[in-house]
Amino acid sequence: MNKFARIKPLFKYKTVAYYSVVLDDNDKTLYQEFVEKHTIENKNKLYHIQKWLKEIGEKYGAQNRFFRNEAKNADTSALPPIGKDRKPYYIEYGKKKANNLRLYCLKANSNVVFLFSGGIKTKQKAQDCPNVKNHFTLANNLTKAIDNAFREKDIIWNEDYTLINCSQDFILYY
Repeated sequence: MNKFARIKPLFKYKTVAYYSVVLDDNDKTLYQEFVEKHTIENKNKLYHIQKWLKEIGEKYGAQNRFFRNEAKNADTSALPPIGKDRKPYYIEYGKKKANNLRLYCLKANSNVVFLFSGGIKTKQKAQDCPNVKNHFTLANNLTKAIDNAFREKDIIWNEDYTLINCSQDFILYY
């Protein structure tokens, strides 16, 4: 049986519109589920990622330098950014800590990003980590389905490529 998803707009900042997907018959998007889970378990790490979403959305646009490549030949990437100049750490009890919480996403262009889900990464490779492997695999499958929907013109860009359009009853099969 095919699995399906529906695209939902999340929020828009000055330069970036964020979207997510609702799987099967769920009510919440993957991103909403991610936020609910990590608001309790990993509050500071989650807030760090959310600050990046706002900063990218307000100031910079979705530039490649802000997104982590988690595997070769994967279009799916992750937040938070890597590198000391991009503050890949959060503050806990007044100390800088590396953020190992991953939010998997698809940077469709510099103005549109799809946010999926993620978890605490404990291994070097996402596909080797029991916490994020399924989130990473799902994000890759959704990325392929979204890329295909763009190719098939089921999802289309608005005139200036800052938002997407698809029919309300459009279903993404992955």
